[in-house]
Amino acid sequence: MGANKSVHVGRSKLHVGVDFTRRLCTSHMHRLSRALVSMVTGSLRLKHPGLNHYSDLLDMSWHKGLHDSDLLVTYRYHTRPPDIGPLSLIIKHSVSPEVGIYGIPMNNFRHSQSQGVRLSKLWIGFDYVAPSETDSSKGKATSVYFKRFHFSHDGGRSISTDRDGFQLTHSGGTSDNVIVVRQESRFEDENDNGFTDFSVQMELGTPIPPTLFTYYRLEVSSARGIKLGPALFCSRMSGGTIKGSFAPYQAFAIGGPSSVRGYGEGAIGVGQSCLVTTSELSIPLSKKLTGVIFLDCGSDLWSSHKVPNNPGERHGKPGIGFGIGGGIRYKTPLAQIQVDYAINAFQKGTAYFRISDLVL
Repeated sequence: MGANKSVHVGRSKLHVGVDFTRRLCTSHMHRLSRALVSMVTGSLRLKHPGLNHYSDLLDMSWHKGLHDSDLLVTYRYHTRPPDIGPLSLIIKHSVSPEVGIYGIPMNNFRHSQSQGVRLSKLWIGFDYVAPSETDSSKGKATSVYFKRFHFSHDGGRSISTDRDGFQLTHSGGTSDNVIVVRQESRFEDENDNGFTDFSVQMELGTPIPPTLFTYYRLEVSSARGIKLGPALFCSRMSGGTIKGSFAPYQAFAIGGPSSVRGYGEGAIGVGQSCLVTTSELSIPLSKKLTGVIFLDCGSDLWSSHKVPNNPGERHGKPGIGFGIGGGIRYKTPLAQIQVDYAINAFQKGTAYFRISDLVL
């Protein structure tokens, strides 16, 4: 469920919101009211321009759920020479259950049960966006970060191994520290016939101290939308691979509402590489109501055994799966309602319910 309020203070803007996204198994629909409460999350966002210079911008956002939290602070420097793009200072901290990698599939892979492993991530660094010389549809960004990954139990106690005694970090301790250089290139195009999006992310990680591990990560995503009369057909594909000496938490987790619907988080597989595709047909039923038919597919590309300690195969994840289903999108003056129902490869269904952009 989503609730958002905006408060203006001078030129500042404060957003306060409440959101939830909930998976509802068909066998548990009678617990609907309890389920909605269990997934409520809150958010807080502050935008303040002109702190030191008129064009500078401070952007702070905070998200808090029952089992996770996420804090992001961005200070964007716009005062610069004409040939240099915007430079941003980024501070990000998040804590969440590591269900995607270490979760155990349950209920015919519709859910992933947590094993009590929580991952805390701290990012501190700079983003540089290269100015576009001729085409605003193209963009390139370079980032340099210090990253710290720290593991703990649900009770807050620091841990270095999971319940099976396997090492969580590459260093062997409770934390890994890495210097990361990342570059992203993107292309976007939209016209009356549809749209095209394409992006490539390359990341190089060097540990502190530098004797532990170095890895190289590549991620590619693309989307193509084609208008078929009043309908819109959209196809999305994303994939990636990681090379070098990496820790299990850096692997790709496949499955979940943002990956392959019909599965729990990471319930399909955990791999050194991955490929996820989505095909979706949106058909307007009225001015406010849209019907959707979709097919999601995902695979770890038979790379599960290349992940340290092999968490995917240890937890019985199949490595490949698909979800097929449909849904509706309903827009009102107060909120946008989204309902999806997906059936996975084991012929078990899961419903997803979301309310967002609620105006109070």
